[in-house]
Amino acid sequence: MTAPTQACEAVDTLVLWDIDGTLISTGPAAAAIYPQAFRALTGRPARHTVDIQGRTELDTMSELFARHGLAEPLEDLVCDALTAALRSRVMELRAGGRVLSGAVETLNWFARTPGILQTVLTGNLRVNAELKLRTFGLAELIDLDIGGYGCDHRVRSRLVGVARRRSANRAFTGRRTVLIGDTVRDVQAALDNGLRVVAVATGPTGAAELLLAGADVVLSDLTDPTAVLAAVRGDDREPPL
Repeated sequence: MTAPTQACEAVDTLVLWDIDGTLISTGPAAAAIYPQAFRALTGRPARHTVDIQGRTELDTMSELFARHGLAEPLEDLVCDALTAALRSRVMELRAGGRVLSGAVETLNWFARTPGILQTVLTGNLRVNAELKLRTFGLAELIDLDIGGYGCDHRVRSRLVGVARRRSANRAFTGRRTVLIGDTVRDVQAALDNGLRVVAVATGPTGAAELLLAGADVVLSDLTDPTAVLAAVRGDDREPPL
């Protein structure tokens, strides 16, 4: 299968990719950064766990401190602890994680498709998002400078506006924005902003639950780039900016 060649023209479709569970599987390394950062900031082990699926890293840490009855440290300190924790686990991330089937092919296909601009919408801090994508060789396929990151806002749905504003510098017309993710929170972030949402059942959330949450389309994986592109282009009835 040969990908189409990118043309120089206005961008009418912005694709916002989730990272964890959509493009890559991180293994145990990603989840381990929260108790590690907690211990670095408090000097004590975390006795409780929290749900991390589809959340921003700062939101996850905020609940972790609340569950332990502790005041949350300054945001900069939390960010530093999270980035240090993931950096210390790069070898574990590489050994226990993997690129999900079809991710490379689909990212390449979209990168060469006229009218499409792709970036990320992720709960990861930007530093951690870049580290993960570079670890698995995906960073060069996505415009990371216009993404929405967990350091931009701790509420995931608010990251959509951040990415759309940044994309205006890339000739994006604002006609269509599509979010691709694997969790109910990904779906909700899209719905909160009136976006089309393509869900992939590559994480812990099943297809039926993703459809029930409001996904427009649910794919089993990304192994067929043409099917993913068709899902993205399936509905252009999106309100303007």
